[in-house]
Amino acid sequence: MGVSLAIAGVIVGFGIGVVAALMGVAGGELLIPTIVLLFGVDIKLAGSLSLAVSLPTMIVGFTRYSQDKSFSIIKAKKSFLLIMAAGSLLGAFIGGRLLGVIPVSLLLPILAVILVVSSIKVWRHS
Repeated sequence: MGVSLAIAGVIVGFGIGVVAALMGVAGGELLIPTIVLLFGVDIKLAGSLSLAVSLPTMIVGFTRYSQDKSFSIIKAKKSFLLIMAAGSLLGAFIGGRLLGVIPVSLLLPILAVILVVSSIKVWRHS
């Protein structure tokens, strides 16, 4: 890895970490496009890298949100949390099985559509 690539990685990682902590997310919605577009990595590898980078980000975020009682809402929304967690686990299992089947040429347009639709929905929500 070259020095400029390492510096870019630290800068981008810092920015994504700040945004992820502020929004209470793992950062994957920013990591995958960044890894693909900025660093030219294959989307399937970017997904794996995103998971590896997101885990420590989630641990830090979880710790921070736990310390200031931000998770108190979970008690009121426990059934929703459990339903989302079950769906997420099932989706991750099926997605992992499909990883070797779905071609990269299909994944990139799917990611682009998801990002555009998400961006529009978030913009309208605010």
